[in-house]
Amino acid sequence: MAEDRWAIAVHGGACDIPADLQAPRREGCAAAAKAGAMILASGGSVLDAVKVAVCLLEDDPAFNAGGGSVTNADGEVEMDAGIMDGATLDVGAVACVRSLYNPVEAAHAMLREPPVLLVGAGAEAFARSRGIAEARAGMPLATPGGRGHDTVGCVARDRKGHVAAATSTGGLAGTLAGRVGDAPLPGSGFYAEDGIGAVSLSGDGEAIARTLLAARVMRALETADASAAAEAIFAPMARLAAEAGVILLDREGRVGIAHNSPHFAAAFVREGMEPVSGIVWKENNG
Repeated sequence: MAEDRWAIAVHGGACDIPADLQAPRREGCAAAAKAGAMILASGGSVLDAVKVAVCLLEDDPAFNAGGGSVTNADGEVEMDAGIMDGATLDVGAVACVRSLYNPVEAAHAMLREPPVLLVGAGAEAFARSRGIAEARAGMPLATPGGRGHDTVGCVARDRKGHVAAATSTGGLAGTLAGRVGDAPLPGSGFYAEDGIGAVSLSGDGEAIARTLLAARVMRALETADASAAAEAIFAPMARLAAEAGVILLDREGRVGIAHNSPHFAAAFVREGMEPVSGIVWKENNG
């Protein structure tokens, strides 16, 4: 790929996606990728592209993020999000937030702040100080029925070669209050570094965190092509009998997608090509 080409990829969860959610998730991923692509095509910021794409996924009740979040054992919503700037290695992340419409906006606002991660009331107070929208009376929830490992995410590369990654999740249904998964942890659920690439993951959050799965994929990207680097998720997940899905862009904007979950919702587009979106089945991933 020429150095001046942009690229973007999004995912909408690595899990067993119910039949009635497959079309909405495919369409939602396509819409998010298109929105981010419009920003990149106009010469906009790669960070804005990933933020806007993830905001759209948070706004879509077909996904377990933002307005479609699930509830924990206490019947409360606790959401996590993270974003990383590959040019500066700045990271912004929030966890266990309950009242934000778009947690990724709070993570984005954190990028130039000294802390990497704010949690709970502290994260919400920070978001409030930046004028980030909150729900008036708790988040509007979609029916959580049967949802599995649902994290949404985006990776992008602009024409200057800068990369970024973002993630957001509505949590794990029925989990202990205060639980934080991989989504807001750099090196676990996401990572981005200019000259190497950008990674966003979904799946069993505890297994992804224990194996620093994003860091493993980034290390593979230093010497392998995009497709081979994406396959770096398989051995660590097999060791823990866990599931994950990954989207990535390499330094030149080539796309890698892999998963060992039953389904993986994803979409991508590169400059000069038509968008590609779909629900990938496990049978297509060896």
